Amino acid sequence: MEFNLASVLEAVESVVPDRPCIVTDARTLSYREFGSRSRRLARVLLDRGLGHVTPRDTLEGHQSGQDHVAVLLHNCAEYLEAMSGAFRARVVPFNVNYRYVAEELEYLLRDADARGIVFHSELAPVLAEVRPRLPRLAVLLQVDDGSGHPLLDGAEWYEEALEGADDQLDDTVRAAWSPDDLYLIYTGGTTGMPKGVLWRQADIFVASLGGRRLVDQTEWPDLDALAANAREGGTRLLPASPFMHGAAHWLAFSAFANGDTVVLGDHGGHFDARATLDAVERHGVEVLLIVGDAFGRPLVDELERRPRDLPTLLAVVSGGAPLSSGVADRLLRALPSVVLLDGLGASETGQQANRVATVGSVADDRCFEPGPNTVVLADELDGVLDPGHDGVGWLAQTGRVPIGYLDDAERTARTFPVVSGVRHAVPGDRVRLLRDGSIELLGRDAATINTGGEKVYAEEVEQALLHHPAVVDCVVTSRPSERWGDEVVAVVQVRAGATASDVDLLEEAARHVARFKLPKALVRRAEVQRSASGKADYRWAREQAVAT
Repeated sequence: MEFNLASVLEAVESVVPDRPCIVTDARTLSYREFGSRSRRLARVLLDRGLGHVTPRDTLEGHQSGQDHVAVLLHNCAEYLEAMSGAFRARVVPFNVNYRYVAEELEYLLRDADARGIVFHSELAPVLAEVRPRLPRLAVLLQVDDGSGHPLLDGAEWYEEALEGADDQLDDTVRAAWSPDDLYLIYTGGTTGMPKGVLWRQADIFVASLGGRRLVDQTEWPDLDALAANAREGGTRLLPASPFMHGAAHWLAFSAFANGDTVVLGDHGGHFDARATLDAVERHGVEVLLIVGDAFGRPLVDELERRPRDLPTLLAVVSGGAPLSSGVADRLLRALPSVVLLDGLGASETGQQANRVATVGSVADDRCFEPGPNTVVLADELDGVLDPGHDGVGWLAQTGRVPIGYLDDAERTARTFPVVSGVRHAVPGDRVRLLRDGSIELLGRDAATINTGGEKVYAEEVEQALLHHPAVVDCVVTSRPSERWGDEVVAVVQVRAGATASDVDLLEEAARHVARFKLPKALVRRAEVQRSASGKADYRWAREQAVAT
């Protein structure tokens, strides 16, 4: 069966209407209440003229054919309502980075041809700067966040709009819901301009939003089977990373598909380890989502400063960036009854691979077990590699993959090639397919450094340096070199009070990677800059390297 996300949400609500759907310190929304508010938002969008749909079979893969609405919010219930309501109205929601300055925000809203936006009052000033230059931005819904900013000219208060709307949708609206309705996610743009990835809802649901059984990874056969599973749900999950990046809202919608409860902590635009652990303790959270060492290191620092007994916590999931073995070991020592799950994936592939660790069993921090339809393509994209192949290939996905990049036919053809008659998604990760079938992750091709005729993958050097206990964080980049063409440079953040020299750090790294991969220079900074999702900012790192 091909699924539509609005239909999935309605099916789950029908079997667990009174179960908590979203829990915050201020309120709890049941599935019935969340559904009602989402339908009201759908009605608001439809009544204000959004919801036009061009039949999918008349469009190219890189074309949308639906209206788009931007979501410019910190983590909150309204973020998930905005997405769910838009799906019900056959309007396509898309994520916006709340850290963007006016120029970046204008670029994104223009690139997406945004017809509407849901935004926090705190972010109204930057939106006001670009609003006059966006004549197609017709529907503005402002969420009061207590910041005191007045209603933006031309906007409506979100709550007042919902209060004035009916929570019932016409049968004609429901009948029109289609598996071809779109899901749109913008990539972070840490190595280039953000790109909009277009998925059919039927495909992203299976790839990342709960469309597979957990026990055997097979797809749900129909809504009845999915609803029966949701009736047995109720697990409490807390996404600590921002919903504006895929990993967090993927976890939330997977929770909805399974009839689980999403707990929201206090999100002030940055990760607060103490507040997150307080929320886990206070709300009985069972699964916690973080993003690599950028979240894992402050979390374990807080646990070591103030040991806690968190009896409900069963699993810590890292999505968007892998945990280094050092941080994973420390987390498991601090939380010995917890399972660590590292997920590997991309906006262009969905979830692709994972690795599981328990206390005393932390394995190689670069090796993952592939998921369904994950393959490795040859370097020339002319075939699929077999396990144990002696060489580096491209991590790829088949089956449920995106239909393209929004309004970019050239990049669509490049990233989603047809190999041996099968369409693949190849976002750019370089890997080795080992003899046992596991995947050794080397790094993103866009962050590959060509130095002296050798290829060096930035992420493997980063992981090598992170083995040293004095290194809090690092990002590896390159800068021009007369001798090497480009030379490897590491921008590092060292623990306060640590006495480790550059030689000490390089000696530790040399235990894990070949010496030609070692940085020619270490640039020390008080803090390594990352995106709100915890991903490396390679543009910033290169600026630091070149300026030194």
